[in-house]
Amino acid sequence: MKKTSIGGEALIEGVMMRGPEDIAIAIRKSDGEIIIDKKPSKTLAKRFKIFKVPIIRGAVGMFESMVIGMKALMFSAEFVDVDEDSKDAKPSKVDAFFEKVFGDKLMDAAIYFSVIVSLIFVVGLFMLLPNFLAGLIHFNKETTSGVIYYNLFEGVIRIALFVGYIALISNMKDIRRVFEYHGAEHKTIHCYESGDELTVENVKKFTTRHPRCGTAFMFVVMIVSIIVFSLTGWGTLLWRILSRILLVPLVAGLSYEFIKFAGRSDSMLTSIISAPGLALQKFTTREPDDQQIEVAIAALKNVIVEDKDADKW
Repeated sequence: MKKTSIGGEALIEGVMMRGPEDIAIAIRKSDGEIIIDKKPSKTLAKRFKIFKVPIIRGAVGMFESMVIGMKALMFSAEFVDVDEDSKDAKPSKVDAFFEKVFGDKLMDAAIYFSVIVSLIFVVGLFMLLPNFLAGLIHFNKETTSGVIYYNLFEGVIRIALFVGYIALISNMKDIRRVFEYHGAEHKTIHCYESGDELTVENVKKFTTRHPRCGTAFMFVVMIVSIIVFSLTGWGTLLWRILSRILLVPLVAGLSYEFIKFAGRSDSMLTSIISAPGLALQKFTTREPDDQQIEVAIAALKNVIVEDKDADKW
Protein backbone atom coordinates (compact mmCIF):
# COMPACT_ATOMS: atom_id res chain seq x y z
CA MET A 1 0.00 0.00 0.00
CA LYS A 2 1.06 3.56 -0.67
CA LYS A 3 2.03 5.59 2.41
CA THR A 4 0.58 9.04 1.81
CA SER A 5 1.27 12.22 3.74
CA ILE A 6 -2.35 13.31 3.33
CA GLY A 7 -4.11 13.62 6.66
CA GLY A 8 -7.37 15.00 7.91
CA GLU A 9 -9.66 16.00 10.73
CA ALA A 10 -13.33 15.44 11.47
CA LEU A 11 -15.45 18.59 11.73
CA ILE A 12 -19.05 19.46 12.50
CA GLU A 13 -20.88 17.74 9.63
CA GLY A 14 -17.71 17.71 7.59
CA VAL A 15 -14.12 16.68 7.01
CA MET A 16 -10.92 18.65 6.50
CA MET A 17 -8.08 17.11 4.45
CA ARG A 18 -4.49 18.41 4.29
CA GLY A 19 -2.42 17.55 1.25
CA PRO A 20 1.11 18.52 0.19
CA GLU A 21 -0.18 21.64 -1.58
CA ASP A 22 -3.73 22.38 -0.44
CA ILE A 23 -6.17 22.20 2.45
CA ALA A 24 -9.75 21.29 1.59
CA ILE A 25 -12.84 21.39 3.80
CA ALA A 26 -16.02 19.58 2.76
CA ILE A 27 -19.23 20.35 4.68
CA ARG A 28 -22.67 18.76 4.34
CA LYS A 29 -25.27 21.51 4.66
CA SER A 30 -28.71 20.87 6.14
CA ASP A 31 -30.23 20.81 2.65
CA GLY A 32 -27.88 17.96 1.64
CA GLU A 33 -25.52 20.05 -0.51
CA ILE A 34 -21.77 19.49 -0.07
CA ILE A 35 -19.77 22.72 -0.13
CA ILE A 36 -16.00 22.82 -0.62
CA ASP A 37 -13.54 25.36 0.75
CA LYS A 38 -10.08 24.88 -0.76
CA LYS A 39 -6.99 26.93 0.04
CA PRO A 40 -3.23 26.59 -0.51
CA SER A 41 -1.33 25.07 2.40
CA LYS A 42 1.00 27.74 3.79
CA THR A 43 3.14 26.14 6.48
CA LEU A 44 6.29 27.48 8.14
CA ALA A 45 8.20 24.46 6.82
CA LYS A 46 7.58 25.66 3.26
CA ARG A 47 8.98 29.09 4.03
CA PHE A 48 11.87 28.32 6.40
CA LYS A 49 14.18 25.31 6.10
CA ILE A 50 14.83 25.18 9.83
CA PHE A 51 11.24 24.03 10.39
CA LYS A 52 11.94 20.93 8.31
CA VAL A 53 14.56 19.73 10.80
CA PRO A 54 13.49 16.54 12.64
CA ILE A 55 11.93 17.13 16.08
CA ILE A 56 11.61 20.87 15.38
CA ARG A 57 9.14 20.13 12.57
CA GLY A 58 7.02 18.07 14.95
CA ALA A 59 6.85 20.73 17.66
CA VAL A 60 6.01 23.50 15.18
CA GLY A 61 3.68 21.22 13.23
CA MET A 62 1.66 20.44 16.36
CA PHE A 63 0.89 24.13 16.96
CA GLU A 64 0.18 24.73 13.27
CA SER A 65 -2.15 21.75 13.17
CA MET A 66 -4.06 23.09 16.16
CA VAL A 67 -4.49 26.50 14.49
CA ILE A 68 -5.52 24.99 11.14
CA GLY A 69 -7.86 22.54 12.87
CA MET A 70 -9.48 25.30 14.95
CA LYS A 71 -10.02 27.45 11.85
CA ALA A 72 -11.61 24.50 10.04
CA LEU A 73 -13.81 23.69 13.03
CA MET A 74 -15.05 27.28 13.31
CA PHE A 75 -15.70 27.36 9.57
CA SER A 76 -17.82 24.20 9.82
CA ALA A 77 -19.73 25.67 12.78
CA GLU A 78 -20.95 28.49 10.55
CA PHE A 79 -23.22 26.03 8.74
CA VAL A 80 -24.90 24.63 11.85
CA ASP A 81 -28.58 25.52 12.01
CA VAL A 82 -29.26 28.16 14.66
CA ASP A 83 -32.59 29.15 16.19
CA GLU A 84 -34.09 32.33 14.73
CA ASP A 85 -34.16 33.90 18.20
CA SER A 86 -30.41 33.36 18.47
CA LYS A 87 -29.81 34.96 15.07
CA ASP A 88 -31.74 38.10 16.06
CA ALA A 89 -30.17 38.39 19.50
CA LYS A 90 -28.08 41.51 20.07
CA PRO A 91 -24.38 41.01 20.82
CA SER A 92 -23.43 41.33 24.48
CA LYS A 93 -21.32 44.21 25.75
CA VAL A 94 -18.33 41.87 25.94
CA ASP A 95 -18.80 40.80 22.31
CA ALA A 96 -19.18 44.41 21.23
CA PHE A 97 -15.99 45.38 23.10
CA PHE A 98 -13.88 42.65 21.48
CA GLU A 99 -15.30 43.47 18.05
CA LYS A 100 -14.36 47.12 18.56
CA VAL A 101 -10.81 46.24 19.69
CA PHE A 102 -9.98 43.57 17.09
CA GLY A 103 -12.25 44.63 14.20
CA ASP A 104 -11.78 42.37 11.17
CA LYS A 105 -9.13 40.38 13.05
CA LEU A 106 -11.61 39.26 15.71
CA MET A 107 -11.96 35.76 14.25
CA ASP A 108 -8.17 35.27 14.05
CA ALA A 109 -7.79 36.51 17.62
CA ALA A 110 -10.50 34.09 18.78
CA ILE A 111 -8.80 31.17 17.02
CA TYR A 112 -5.37 31.81 18.54
CA PHE A 113 -6.94 32.43 21.94
CA SER A 114 -8.79 29.10 21.65
CA VAL A 115 -5.56 27.30 20.74
CA ILE A 116 -3.75 28.82 23.74
CA VAL A 117 -6.61 27.89 26.09
CA SER A 118 -6.63 24.36 24.63
CA LEU A 119 -2.88 24.02 25.23
CA ILE A 120 -3.27 25.25 28.81
CA PHE A 121 -6.09 22.74 29.35
CA VAL A 122 -4.07 19.85 27.90
CA VAL A 123 -0.91 20.72 29.80
CA GLY A 124 -2.83 21.28 33.03
CA LEU A 125 -4.98 18.14 32.86
CA PHE A 126 -2.52 15.68 31.31
CA MET A 127 0.85 17.03 32.45
CA LEU A 128 0.60 19.00 35.69
CA LEU A 129 -2.29 17.22 37.43
CA PRO A 130 -0.70 13.73 37.07
CA ASN A 131 2.57 15.14 38.39
CA PHE A 132 0.84 16.65 41.42
CA LEU A 133 -1.01 13.41 42.17
CA ALA A 134 2.17 11.36 41.78
CA GLY A 135 3.86 13.65 44.29
CA LEU A 136 1.37 12.56 46.96
CA ILE A 137 2.90 9.08 47.12
CA HIS A 138 6.13 8.40 48.99
CA PHE A 139 9.23 7.03 47.32
CA ASN A 140 12.86 7.89 47.99
CA LYS A 141 13.42 10.87 45.70
CA GLU A 142 17.19 10.63 46.15
CA THR A 143 17.57 7.26 44.40
CA THR A 144 17.35 6.50 40.70
CA SER A 145 14.75 3.82 41.31
CA GLY A 146 12.64 6.28 43.31
CA VAL A 147 12.68 8.81 40.48
CA ILE A 148 11.72 6.09 38.00
CA TYR A 149 8.83 4.97 40.23
CA TYR A 150 7.55 8.53 40.53
CA ASN A 151 7.64 9.09 36.77
CA LEU A 152 6.07 5.71 36.02
CA PHE A 153 3.26 6.42 38.45
CA GLU A 154 2.81 9.88 36.92
CA GLY A 155 2.67 8.29 33.47
CA VAL A 156 0.07 5.73 34.55
CA ILE A 157 -2.13 8.51 35.96
CA ARG A 158 -1.69 10.54 32.76
CA ILE A 159 -2.70 7.63 30.53
CA ALA A 160 -5.66 6.77 32.78
CA LEU A 161 -6.92 10.38 32.63
CA PHE A 162 -6.52 10.48 28.86
CA VAL A 163 -8.33 7.19 28.25
CA GLY A 164 -11.07 8.17 30.71
CA TYR A 165 -11.52 11.55 29.03
CA ILE A 166 -11.78 9.97 25.57
CA ALA A 167 -14.24 7.33 26.81
CA LEU A 168 -16.38 9.99 28.51
CA ILE A 169 -16.75 12.36 25.55
CA SER A 170 -17.31 9.48 23.11
CA ASN A 171 -20.73 8.94 24.71
CA MET A 172 -21.89 12.49 23.93
CA LYS A 173 -24.37 12.57 21.04
CA ASP A 174 -22.81 15.48 19.12
CA ILE A 175 -19.28 14.15 19.63
CA ARG A 176 -20.36 10.71 18.43
CA ARG A 177 -21.50 12.30 15.17
CA VAL A 178 -18.07 13.95 14.77
CA PHE A 179 -16.41 10.59 15.45
CA GLU A 180 -18.42 9.09 12.58
CA TYR A 181 -16.89 11.67 10.27
CA HIS A 182 -13.54 10.77 11.84
CA GLY A 183 -14.15 7.18 10.77
CA ALA A 184 -15.08 8.34 7.26
CA GLU A 185 -11.83 10.31 7.05
CA HIS A 186 -9.71 7.28 8.00
CA LYS A 187 -11.54 4.86 5.71
CA THR A 188 -11.20 7.25 2.76
CA ILE A 189 -7.46 7.71 3.30
CA HIS A 190 -7.04 3.92 3.56
CA CYS A 191 -8.88 3.53 0.24
CA TYR A 192 -6.63 6.11 -1.41
CA GLU A 193 -3.50 4.45 -0.02
CA SER A 194 -4.65 1.07 -1.36
CA GLY A 195 -4.94 2.50 -4.88
CA ASP A 196 -8.65 1.76 -5.16
CA GLU A 197 -11.03 4.14 -6.87
CA LEU A 198 -12.55 6.61 -4.40
CA THR A 199 -16.16 5.42 -4.34
CA VAL A 200 -18.49 4.94 -1.39
CA GLU A 201 -18.60 1.16 -1.90
CA ASN A 202 -14.79 0.90 -2.02
CA VAL A 203 -14.29 3.12 1.03
CA LYS A 204 -16.76 1.10 3.11
CA LYS A 205 -14.48 -1.96 2.91
CA PHE A 206 -11.70 -0.36 4.96
CA THR A 207 -11.13 0.00 8.70
CA THR A 208 -11.81 3.18 10.66
CA ARG A 209 -8.44 2.92 12.43
CA HIS A 210 -5.28 4.52 11.06
CA PRO A 211 -1.71 4.61 12.50
CA ARG A 212 -1.24 8.33 11.77
CA CYS A 213 -4.35 9.39 13.69
CA GLY A 214 -4.17 12.22 16.23
CA THR A 215 -5.45 9.81 18.88
CA ALA A 216 -2.46 7.55 18.26
CA PHE A 217 -0.20 10.62 18.34
CA MET A 218 -1.54 11.68 21.74
CA PHE A 219 -0.99 8.20 23.17
CA VAL A 220 2.61 8.22 21.90
CA VAL A 221 3.02 11.63 23.57
CA MET A 222 2.00 10.03 26.86
CA ILE A 223 4.63 7.28 26.51
CA VAL A 224 7.42 9.59 25.30
CA SER A 225 6.72 12.02 28.15
CA ILE A 226 7.38 9.28 30.71
CA ILE A 227 10.85 8.71 29.25
CA VAL A 228 11.75 12.39 28.76
CA PHE A 229 10.47 13.59 32.14
CA SER A 230 12.34 10.77 33.90
CA LEU A 231 15.59 12.42 32.79
CA THR A 232 14.76 15.61 34.71
CA GLY A 233 14.75 13.97 38.12
CA TRP A 234 12.13 14.75 40.77
CA GLY A 235 12.87 18.14 42.29
CA THR A 236 10.56 20.73 43.81
CA LEU A 237 7.00 21.17 42.56
CA LEU A 238 8.00 24.42 40.81
CA TRP A 239 10.89 22.66 39.03
CA ARG A 240 8.64 19.82 37.91
CA ILE A 241 6.01 22.23 36.55
CA LEU A 242 8.57 24.36 34.67
CA SER A 243 10.47 21.37 33.28
CA ARG A 244 7.32 19.74 31.96
CA ILE A 245 6.04 22.93 30.33
CA LEU A 246 9.44 23.66 28.73
CA LEU A 247 9.82 20.08 27.50
CA VAL A 248 6.39 19.88 25.82
CA PRO A 249 7.86 20.92 22.40
CA LEU A 250 10.57 18.24 22.69
CA VAL A 251 8.01 15.57 23.64
CA ALA A 252 5.79 16.63 20.72
CA GLY A 253 8.73 16.61 18.31
CA LEU A 254 9.92 13.14 19.33
CA SER A 255 6.36 11.78 19.20
CA TYR A 256 5.89 13.17 15.71
CA GLU A 257 9.05 11.44 14.50
CA PHE A 258 7.82 8.11 15.86
CA ILE A 259 4.37 8.52 14.25
CA LYS A 260 6.06 9.46 10.99
CA PHE A 261 8.25 6.35 11.19
CA ALA A 262 5.34 4.12 12.19
CA GLY A 263 3.22 5.52 9.36
CA ARG A 264 5.61 4.23 6.72
CA SER A 265 6.84 1.09 8.48
CA ASP A 266 5.23 -2.35 8.54
CA SER A 267 7.66 -3.90 11.04
CA MET A 268 6.46 -6.02 13.95
CA LEU A 269 8.03 -3.62 16.48
CA THR A 270 6.17 -0.55 15.24
CA SER A 271 2.95 -2.57 15.04
CA ILE A 272 3.30 -3.54 18.70
CA ILE A 273 4.11 0.00 19.84
CA SER A 274 1.30 1.46 17.71
CA ALA A 275 -1.28 -1.06 18.97
CA PRO A 276 -2.49 0.94 22.03
CA GLY A 277 -3.04 4.08 19.92
CA LEU A 278 -4.97 2.08 17.35
CA ALA A 279 -7.03 0.45 20.11
CA LEU A 280 -7.99 3.89 21.47
CA GLN A 281 -9.52 4.70 18.10
CA LYS A 282 -12.31 2.33 19.06
CA PHE A 283 -13.59 5.32 21.07
CA THR A 284 -12.68 8.16 18.69
CA THR A 285 -13.93 6.65 15.43
CA ARG A 286 -17.33 5.23 14.48
CA GLU A 287 -18.63 3.56 11.36
CA PRO A 288 -19.87 6.33 9.05
CA ASP A 289 -22.92 6.27 6.78
CA ASP A 290 -22.77 6.69 3.00
CA GLN A 291 -23.38 10.44 3.12
CA GLN A 292 -20.53 11.00 5.54
CA ILE A 293 -18.21 8.96 3.32
CA GLU A 294 -19.24 11.11 0.35
CA VAL A 295 -18.13 14.21 2.28
CA ALA A 296 -14.75 12.66 3.13
CA ILE A 297 -14.23 11.62 -0.51
CA ALA A 298 -15.06 15.15 -1.70
CA ALA A 299 -12.47 16.63 0.68
CA LEU A 300 -9.76 14.12 -0.25
CA LYS A 301 -10.22 14.52 -4.00
CA ASN A 302 -9.51 18.23 -3.63
CA VAL A 303 -6.02 17.72 -2.14
CA ILE A 304 -4.75 14.96 -4.44
CA VAL A 305 -1.83 16.18 -6.53
CA GLU A 306 -0.92 15.14 -10.08
CA ASP A 307 2.57 14.07 -9.03
CA LYS A 308 1.85 10.84 -7.15
CA ASP A 309 5.30 10.96 -5.50
CA ALA A 310 4.71 14.41 -4.05
CA ASP A 311 2.38 13.18 -1.29
CA LYS A 312 4.40 10.17 -0.13
CA TRP A 313 4.95 9.86 3.59
